[in-house]
Amino acid sequence: MLMLYPSKSSFLNIRPLRAAAASTIRSHARPSSSSAYNLKPAPQHDTLPPSRPPPSFPCVAQHTARQSRILLQRASQSQSPNPSSSGPEPPYARPSPSTYKTYHHTKPLPLTYAEPLPELDIAYETWGTLSPARDNVILVHTGLSASSHAASTLENPAPGWWEKFIGPGRALDTRRFFVICTNVLGGCYGSTGPSSIEPATGKPYATNFPVISIFDMVRAQYALLDHLGIEKLYASVGSSMGAMQSLAAGWMFPERVGKVVSISGTARSSPSSIAMRFAQRSGKYSFILMADPNWNGGFYYDHIPPHTGLKLARQIATITYRSGPEWDIRFGRQVQASSEPGEQRTPVLCPDFLIETYLDHQASPRLCPLIGEQFCLKYDANSLLYVSKAMDLFDMTEPSLVALGLSPATPTPPPTKPAQGRVHPPPANPAPHLPALAAGLRPLAHTPILILGVQSDILFPVEQQRELADALRMTGNSRVSYYELGGVWGHDTFLLDEQNVGGAIRGFLD
Repeated sequence: MLMLYPSKSSFLNIRPLRAAAASTIRSHARPSSSSAYNLKPAPQHDTLPPSRPPPSFPCVAQHTARQSRILLQRASQSQSPNPSSSGPEPPYARPSPSTYKTYHHTKPLPLTYAEPLPELDIAYETWGTLSPARDNVILVHTGLSASSHAASTLENPAPGWWEKFIGPGRALDTRRFFVICTNVLGGCYGSTGPSSIEPATGKPYATNFPVISIFDMVRAQYALLDHLGIEKLYASVGSSMGAMQSLAAGWMFPERVGKVVSISGTARSSPSSIAMRFAQRSGKYSFILMADPNWNGGFYYDHIPPHTGLKLARQIATITYRSGPEWDIRFGRQVQASSEPGEQRTPVLCPDFLIETYLDHQASPRLCPLIGEQFCLKYDANSLLYVSKAMDLFDMTEPSLVALGLSPATPTPPPTKPAQGRVHPPPANPAPHLPALAAGLRPLAHTPILILGVQSDILFPVEQQRELADALRMTGNSRVSYYELGGVWGHDTFLLDEQNVGGAIRGFLD
């Protein structure tokens, strides 16, 4: 491609050029009727033929209505504050603090990339009964946007995000186990995050909140466990981002974790998943989260939140949570029905196909994922930025861990002879980083670990779970159980497949 650069003299004659350009603009400001550039004003709706109705855009109207609702809600809250709404979350996203417990940690919490947090809150909920020996505890780690409400409680009887798996006779049997779930550090459902009040200023942290890591989330959880007097977990269980936390917990505190369950997760975020989350957070030419004018550099807590950008970011994420085969089965190429029976439907520029309306509004109440219209008013946009960034940064290869100065709380035992897996044999063509990953995972060499992958998962493909199993076996861990699940639900299989996911967890814990 030929590139033309201005000469040095051209930079010295900018003023005459500007004057000429201004003169040219003025000469064309009001073109005559004979001008070749005669521009007519854009036609208004009232200039359309009487037989043609004006165009309508319901999706734009819905956006305007949503913004109006937020303004009215903010006005009513400023006039009559809700006594149950005290807490760190912004008003538009706040659950009732009475439905969860809160532990306030008064000591500084070390962080991976920043100075320690001077203090923090951790929101949590529990199910079952703690044994006298305190040895029946299972810590459930959440995905990116989940709250501590993993299952229904007396305080909050609404179904939780893992309702099918927690309770009497279920995979995490509360007749036997004492189950704990926290809202992660950086979240917005009771735990300290960007929407929390910064002690030094008395205002929300916003983007003054420090960048956090998956390891920081686990440190905060262990501060809670110490407060509860729990020395060792029976199991650390997590799915998606929770699977990262479950591995990190076993790695950081190998003597305090009995078993690890990792479902649809990874030990090293892949470039493709990093790229997808980057697209959710920002977009140079697209109207995503950080490009939403309401985001205001993260300082929007006294104004309208970036609900449009957050909604679009969540829609992108939802596409990766489910699979193509499921879309075909559930929606196909169906479009919305015509308003008049028997009348041919005219396509519109707003959501037209059923798959579009699914993403634009909400999923089936039976599935309860917070997407689209629901999610954009319940979750804090800054929490999405910080928590998703923590996922991107997660890398358990030895060079990465050494660079961060991370080490387990107890010395790592020497490796034993590598074990040959029964379910998935070592790869014929291992990835170049596999030896470094195995070296990094050495503190987990003696921990029983269950790994579940889903063949239709496009967010965390099964190659990542196979890689994790291979690396763990290379450490000499002979107690690695790896299974691949079929089905059409994609990444969200861990929420839906009670029979296979629940059965595998139940058998492993027994």
